[in-house]
This record gives sequence, structure tokens and C-alpha cells, in this order.
Amino acid sequence: MLPISYHEIYTSAISPHARFPRDRYRLVHEEIQARIKENPDLAIRIQPSNPAARDDLLLVHDESYVDAFLHGRMTDAEIRRIGFRPWTPEFVERTLTITGGSIQAMRTALEESRVAGNLAGGTHHAFADHGEGFCVFNDLAICARIAQREYGIRRIAIIDCDVHQGNGTASIFAGDSTVLTFSIHGARNYPFRKEKSDVDIELPNNTDDDTYIASLKQALPRALYPFEPELIFFQAGCDPLKEDTLGKLDLTRNGLDRRNQLVFQHVAYWNCPVVIFMGGGYADPIQASVACHADVFEEAAALRSTVSGGY
Repeated sequence: MLPISYHEIYTSAISPHARFPRDRYRLVHEEIQARIKENPDLAIRIQPSNPAARDDLLLVHDESYVDAFLHGRMTDAEIRRIGFRPWTPEFVERTLTITGGSIQAMRTALEESRVAGNLAGGTHHAFADHGEGFCVFNDLAICARIAQREYGIRRIAIIDCDVHQGNGTASIFAGDSTVLTFSIHGARNYPFRKEKSDVDIELPNNTDDDTYIASLKQALPRALYPFEPELIFFQAGCDPLKEDTLGKLDLTRNGLDRRNQLVFQHVAYWNCPVVIFMGGGYADPIQASVACHADVFEEAAALRSTVSGGY
């Protein structure tokens, strides 16, 4: 079974008045459950997320920033930069639970299933000392440090396919040869001041399926072959979708399926565990994003069924 971390607080702790599609998490969970009901052979199980510990956060983030967030001492400017307004009393617990869900997925992938995911996360805009772009703590970076510290993983590849560059991730791992940061994103999209990843593939507005896939197909092996990853993190944002209100690219659902399959082909080639982080999705209507997010996990379940015996 493909284990996926989830908790209802992913949705419930966001204010209904926030400028963010809060129901996306709940709807993706419901869509996956519906697909399981329609297809009993779809081998996915949902596991409840547990909150991350403060010590986990400190593997990546500055203590002053962590404690300011945990104890409600952030300034209005810092809160605005993150973007979840109005703030709710449950938001701290939500943030810890999302980070904990990613950590749990990473542990499960390394200890049991080889493939696992979180129905949230991929918070790649969080820097060591601040959050921005709907990201508080960088769960990709935290999971990488735990994998290195506790499991002896030497080389981790972060394949970031969100339409927005993983600027926080690039900053955190700048100069670190043990973590490969790979980002394929819109050139003229947020963040407007880009950081330098190990590999940055910048795409013009209105990029279509074929151009996107050709760019990814060319760049991904060139990045991974010299690096030889032992663990892969897939930030599987669905915001390159044409219907996405923040995306500016023109990918179709089929194009995103092709992207997922290409990434999973490389996972199978390197015969290493993979953790899937949900990333962004802001389509209007939101059901277009929901379907694409669910596709990622359904395809990951097929990957799990195909490769589990060979690992």
C-alpha cells in the first residue's frame, strides 16, 4: 500500500476568509477516497499526520524565527509575508502537523514502503530565517536533514516541479553538495527575485505540454546522473496547469501526467525511495487542481506496485 499522510487540520485551521483555496486539501482527500472506492485495487492507505517537534525545525531554521512563530511573537509584516491572513489560533498546530506529515512520509518511505507522500507540504518558499509565499517552515529541507542525520543518506535530490521556483530550498542548500536542488518553473512568476538552485529550468509564459516535457526530459538526466541520488523528494505542484490562477503556463492534465511519469521513471531507474510533497494548485474552478493532485498519488501507487518487489 502507498502510505499518504493527512489530517483534517490541513483545511480546518485556515480561515474561510483567507486568500487561499483552503478546501483543496479536504477535496483531494475526498477524491482519493472516491477513487479507492471505485477501484479496490488502488493500493493507497491514509495515515494520520502527527506534529513535528521543535528540535526537528531547528535542524534547518533559526531558533529566533522558530520560537517567534511558535509563541505568537511574529510581526504583522512577517505574517503578511507568509500570506495566511487572517491568522487563526489553530494555525501553529496546522503548520507543525503538515511538517510532521512530511517527516512521517519520509520515515515510512525509508523504513517500509519505499514510496510515500503527504497530502500537503512542499513548502519550498520558507527560508532559514523567515517564511513567505504561504510557507512557514521548509519541510523538504527538514526531511533532508533528518534523512541524513538518522538514516545515513548521503545524496538527496529535490525535484521541484511547482510552477514557482523553490527559492527557500535553494537558499538553504546553497553550497551543499549532498543535496541537489532542481527546479523547473515559470521565469516571469513568483518569486520575482530568484535564488540559485543547482539546476534552474526557467520557462516562458504560456509554455505548453510538449515544450515543458522536452525541457524536463533533457535536464533531469543531466542533473541526476552525475549526482547518483540515494533518496528523491518530488515537489509535485499542480500549478503549471493552464487553469491555474497563479501559474501562467499552459499545461494540460495530460501534460502533468506525462511530467509525473517522467519523474517516476527516474525514481525507478535509480532504485531509490521517493517522497511526494503536494505543492501548489490554485485552479479556478479548484476541481481542476484537485484532479491533478489525486492523479499524482494514483500514479505513485502504480509505481509502488511496480517497483516494490525490486527494491
